[in-house]
Amino acid sequence: MELTGKLYLIPTTLGDTEPLEVLPIAIKNVIEMTNEFIVENEKTARRFIKRICPKKSQPSLILHPLNKFTDPSEIPSFLNTCIAGGIVGLLSEAGCPAIADPGADVVKIAHEKNVQVRPLVGPSSILLAMMGSGFNGQNFAFNGYLPIDKSERKQALKRLEKLSGEYHQSQVFIETPYRNNKMLEDLATVLHPQTQICVACDITLATETILTKTAKDWKHTKIDLHKRPTIFILQK
Repeated sequence: MELTGKLYLIPTTLGDTEPLEVLPIAIKNVIEMTNEFIVENEKTARRFIKRICPKKSQPSLILHPLNKFTDPSEIPSFLNTCIAGGIVGLLSEAGCPAIADPGADVVKIAHEKNVQVRPLVGPSSILLAMMGSGFNGQNFAFNGYLPIDKSERKQALKRLEKLSGEYHQSQVFIETPYRNNKMLEDLATVLHPQTQICVACDITLATETILTKTAKDWKHTKIDLHKRPTIFILQK
Protein backbone atom coordinates (compact mmCIF):
# COMPACT_ATOMS: atom_id res chain seq x y z
CA MET A 1 0.00 0.00 0.00
CA GLU A 2 1.27 3.46 -0.86
CA LEU A 3 2.40 5.54 2.10
CA THR A 4 0.66 8.84 2.79
CA GLY A 5 2.14 11.91 4.51
CA LYS A 6 5.17 12.14 6.81
CA LEU A 7 5.66 12.03 10.56
CA TYR A 8 9.01 13.65 11.43
CA LEU A 9 10.60 12.54 14.70
CA ILE A 10 12.34 15.71 15.85
CA PRO A 11 15.00 15.52 18.59
CA THR A 12 15.43 18.46 20.96
CA THR A 13 18.27 19.59 23.20
CA LEU A 14 18.99 17.75 26.46
CA GLY A 15 19.05 20.99 28.43
CA ASP A 16 19.59 24.71 28.12
CA THR A 17 22.02 24.49 25.21
CA GLU A 18 22.04 26.61 22.07
CA PRO A 19 20.05 24.33 19.71
CA LEU A 20 22.28 24.57 16.66
CA GLU A 21 25.35 23.67 18.74
CA VAL A 22 24.02 20.13 19.17
CA LEU A 23 21.36 19.76 16.45
CA PRO A 24 21.89 19.47 12.67
CA ILE A 25 20.52 22.09 10.30
CA ALA A 26 18.04 19.51 8.97
CA ILE A 27 15.98 19.91 12.15
CA LYS A 28 15.72 23.65 11.63
CA ASN A 29 14.65 23.07 8.02
CA VAL A 30 11.90 20.61 9.01
CA ILE A 31 10.56 22.88 11.75
CA GLU A 32 10.45 25.80 9.31
CA MET A 33 8.17 23.87 6.96
CA THR A 34 5.99 22.27 9.68
CA ASN A 35 3.09 23.94 11.50
CA GLU A 36 1.59 20.97 13.31
CA PHE A 37 3.37 19.18 16.16
CA ILE A 38 2.72 16.47 18.74
CA VAL A 39 4.35 17.62 21.99
CA GLU A 40 4.66 16.57 25.62
CA ASN A 41 4.47 20.12 27.00
CA GLU A 42 3.08 23.00 24.94
CA LYS A 43 5.03 25.74 26.73
CA THR A 44 8.46 24.14 26.37
CA ALA A 45 7.68 23.08 22.78
CA ARG A 46 6.84 26.66 21.80
CA ARG A 47 10.01 27.89 23.49
CA PHE A 48 12.12 25.34 21.59
CA ILE A 49 10.50 26.15 18.24
CA LYS A 50 11.02 29.86 18.84
CA ARG A 51 14.70 29.36 19.71
CA ILE A 52 15.45 27.31 16.61
CA CYS A 53 13.16 29.28 14.23
CA PRO A 54 12.72 32.80 15.72
CA LYS A 55 10.73 34.10 12.74
CA LYS A 56 8.19 31.28 12.72
CA SER A 57 4.63 32.43 13.46
CA GLN A 58 3.60 31.11 16.87
CA PRO A 59 -0.16 31.71 16.34
CA SER A 60 -0.07 29.46 13.27
CA LEU A 61 1.16 26.46 15.25
CA ILE A 62 -1.15 23.52 15.94
CA LEU A 63 0.05 21.59 19.00
CA HIS A 64 -1.36 18.25 20.17
CA PRO A 65 -0.45 17.44 23.81
CA LEU A 66 0.79 13.90 24.41
CA ASN A 67 1.34 13.14 28.08
CA LYS A 68 -0.15 11.19 30.99
CA PHE A 69 -3.36 13.24 30.75
CA THR A 70 -3.97 12.46 27.06
CA ASP A 71 -6.91 10.20 26.30
CA PRO A 72 -5.44 7.29 24.26
CA SER A 73 -8.49 7.38 21.99
CA GLU A 74 -7.46 10.87 20.83
CA ILE A 75 -3.97 9.90 19.66
CA PRO A 76 -4.86 8.50 16.20
CA SER A 77 -6.48 11.84 15.29
CA PHE A 78 -3.11 13.58 15.78
CA LEU A 79 -2.05 11.97 12.49
CA ASN A 80 -5.04 13.10 10.41
CA THR A 81 -2.90 15.65 8.57
CA CYS A 82 -0.37 12.95 7.68
CA ILE A 83 -3.11 10.63 6.44
CA ALA A 84 -4.33 13.47 4.21
CA GLY A 85 -0.81 13.75 2.72
CA GLY A 86 0.65 16.48 4.94
CA ILE A 87 3.42 16.53 7.57
CA VAL A 88 3.41 16.52 11.37
CA GLY A 89 6.38 16.79 13.72
CA LEU A 90 6.76 14.72 16.90
CA LEU A 91 8.82 16.65 19.47
CA SER A 92 10.41 15.08 22.52
CA GLU A 93 10.61 17.02 25.78
CA ALA A 94 14.35 16.30 25.77
CA GLY A 95 16.47 14.29 23.36
CA CYS A 96 15.07 11.80 20.86
CA PRO A 97 11.32 11.13 20.44
CA ALA A 98 9.97 7.64 21.20
CA ILE A 99 13.04 6.62 23.25
CA ALA A 100 11.99 6.56 26.93
CA ASP A 101 9.29 8.89 25.66
CA PRO A 102 5.50 8.61 25.10
CA GLY A 103 5.97 9.33 21.39
CA ALA A 104 6.44 5.61 20.73
CA ASP A 105 2.65 5.20 20.76
CA VAL A 106 2.32 7.75 17.94
CA VAL A 107 5.00 6.04 15.84
CA LYS A 108 3.24 2.68 16.22
CA ILE A 109 -0.03 4.17 14.99
CA ALA A 110 1.77 5.90 12.11
CA HIS A 111 3.02 2.54 10.82
CA GLU A 112 -0.48 1.08 11.14
CA LYS A 113 -1.88 4.02 9.12
CA ASN A 114 0.83 3.76 6.41
CA VAL A 115 2.29 7.14 7.34
CA GLN A 116 5.97 7.63 6.49
CA VAL A 117 8.08 7.78 9.65
CA ARG A 118 11.17 9.98 9.29
CA PRO A 119 13.50 9.99 12.34
CA LEU A 120 15.96 12.90 12.41
CA VAL A 121 19.46 12.94 13.89
CA GLY A 122 19.85 14.41 17.37
CA PRO A 123 21.26 13.83 20.86
CA SER A 124 20.30 10.67 22.73
CA SER A 125 21.47 10.70 26.35
CA ILE A 126 21.42 6.89 26.38
CA LEU A 127 23.75 6.50 23.40
CA LEU A 128 26.00 9.39 24.42
CA ALA A 129 26.36 7.89 27.89
CA MET A 130 27.24 4.50 26.40
CA MET A 131 29.77 6.12 24.09
CA GLY A 132 31.47 7.81 27.03
CA SER A 133 31.31 4.90 29.48
CA GLY A 134 34.04 2.63 28.15
CA PHE A 135 31.60 -0.29 28.44
CA ASN A 136 30.51 -2.92 25.91
CA GLY A 137 28.80 -1.02 23.09
CA GLN A 138 28.13 -4.28 21.23
CA ASN A 139 25.64 -5.54 23.80
CA PHE A 140 23.67 -3.28 26.11
CA ALA A 141 20.11 -2.95 27.42
CA PHE A 142 18.08 0.06 28.50
CA ASN A 143 15.90 -0.68 31.54
CA GLY A 144 14.14 2.63 32.14
CA TYR A 145 13.31 3.35 35.78
CA LEU A 146 14.04 0.86 38.55
CA PRO A 147 11.63 0.20 41.46
CA ILE A 148 11.34 2.85 44.17
CA ASP A 149 10.82 0.33 46.99
CA LYS A 150 14.17 -0.32 48.71
CA SER A 151 14.00 -4.13 48.72
CA GLU A 152 12.64 -4.32 45.18
CA ARG A 153 15.35 -1.95 43.96
CA LYS A 154 18.04 -4.07 45.58
CA GLN A 155 16.67 -7.15 43.85
CA ALA A 156 16.54 -5.30 40.51
CA LEU A 157 20.15 -4.14 40.83
CA LYS A 158 21.33 -7.64 41.70
CA ARG A 159 19.39 -9.03 38.74
CA LEU A 160 20.94 -6.51 36.32
CA GLU A 161 24.40 -7.21 37.72
CA LYS A 162 23.86 -10.94 37.18
CA LEU A 163 22.65 -10.38 33.61
CA SER A 164 25.63 -8.16 32.90
CA GLY A 165 28.05 -10.82 34.10
CA GLU A 166 26.36 -13.70 32.29
CA TYR A 167 25.98 -11.97 28.93
CA HIS A 168 28.72 -9.32 29.12
CA GLN A 169 25.88 -6.87 28.66
CA SER A 170 25.98 -3.25 29.85
CA GLN A 171 22.84 -2.38 31.82
CA VAL A 172 21.53 1.17 31.40
CA PHE A 173 18.86 2.83 33.53
CA ILE A 174 17.63 6.19 34.81
CA GLU A 175 16.22 7.69 37.97
CA THR A 176 14.02 10.66 38.86
CA PRO A 177 16.61 13.48 39.17
CA TYR A 178 15.87 14.31 42.83
CA ARG A 179 16.60 10.67 43.77
CA ASN A 180 19.89 10.40 41.87
CA ASN A 181 22.14 10.69 44.92
CA LYS A 182 20.27 7.87 46.67
CA MET A 183 20.54 5.73 43.54
CA LEU A 184 24.32 6.12 43.42
CA GLU A 185 24.53 5.33 47.13
CA ASP A 186 22.52 2.15 46.56
CA LEU A 187 24.67 1.15 43.59
CA ALA A 188 27.88 1.52 45.59
CA THR A 189 26.41 -0.44 48.50
CA VAL A 190 24.45 -3.22 46.78
CA LEU A 191 26.74 -4.18 43.90
CA HIS A 192 29.93 -6.25 44.04
CA PRO A 193 32.90 -3.98 44.91
CA GLN A 194 34.54 -4.59 41.51
CA THR A 195 31.41 -4.03 39.39
CA GLN A 196 31.92 -1.01 37.15
CA ILE A 197 29.46 1.88 37.37
CA CYS A 198 29.26 4.77 34.92
CA VAL A 199 27.52 7.97 35.95
CA ALA A 200 26.79 10.32 33.04
CA CYS A 201 25.01 13.55 33.98
CA ASP A 202 24.17 16.84 32.27
CA ILE A 203 25.13 15.36 28.89
CA THR A 204 25.93 18.02 26.23
CA LEU A 205 25.71 20.80 28.86
CA ALA A 206 28.58 22.92 30.16
CA THR A 207 28.38 20.97 33.45
CA GLU A 208 28.59 17.56 31.73
CA THR A 209 30.24 14.89 33.89
CA ILE A 210 30.91 11.29 32.80
CA LEU A 211 32.78 9.09 35.29
CA THR A 212 33.34 5.32 35.35
CA LYS A 213 34.53 3.72 38.59
CA THR A 214 34.12 0.50 40.55
CA ALA A 215 31.38 0.28 43.17
CA LYS A 216 34.14 0.27 45.78
CA ASP A 217 35.65 3.51 44.43
CA TRP A 218 32.24 5.22 44.21
CA LYS A 219 31.88 4.80 47.99
CA HIS A 220 34.75 7.28 48.38
CA THR A 221 33.81 9.68 45.55
CA LYS A 222 31.86 12.84 46.24
CA ILE A 223 29.55 14.07 43.50
CA ASP A 224 26.22 15.88 43.72
CA LEU A 225 23.70 14.55 41.19
CA HIS A 226 20.65 16.19 42.75
CA LYS A 227 18.20 17.34 40.06
CA ARG A 228 20.82 16.74 37.32
CA PRO A 229 19.58 14.51 34.44
CA THR A 230 21.66 11.35 34.81
CA ILE A 231 22.19 8.05 33.04
CA PHE A 232 23.47 5.13 35.14
CA ILE A 233 25.24 2.14 33.58
CA LEU A 234 26.63 -0.93 35.27
CA GLN A 235 28.87 -3.64 33.88
CA LYS A 236 30.22 -6.62 35.76
